[in-house]
Amino acid sequence: MKQTRPKRGGQKDKDRQLMFSIVNAGRAVEQRLEEALAPVSLTLTKFGMLLHLVEAGEPLSLSECAKKMSCVRSNITQLMDRLEADGLVQRVEDPQDRRAIRAEVTPLGAERQAAGAKEVTKVQAELAKTLSGMDHATLQRALAAVK
Repeated sequence: MKQTRPKRGGQKDKDRQLMFSIVNAGRAVEQRLEEALAPVSLTLTKFGMLLHLVEAGEPLSLSECAKKMSCVRSNITQLMDRLEADGLVQRVEDPQDRRAIRAEVTPLGAERQAAGAKEVTKVQAELAKTLSGMDHATLQRALAAVK
């Protein structure tokens, strides 16, 4: 009995191609951001945490940091250890609760975040140029629907 193979180019094949295109695009953007941040001695994760701290304008609890970074508190503790070792953040006491610790960006951390933001803006502009001519609102809605 002869087995029949699924038709190439069918809907399942197209769906699989689309799925891997999304994965590959995400990886490519992430890699490009990592490369752009390397000259300012930041990783995307460190930049993200510094960005949250700078935007907050005040020290944040480690729980708040974990929530903003969408990770567990033990990961934030390790990230804070690395940022503190680099001189980019410091741990400070919470004035309302002396048992609690908050993360505060240092002047060097704010300087690096600003330098990183310039590099991220360049990558953002490159991406916008690459995607010019596409309906950004439709693309944004489609990507936002992927959860």
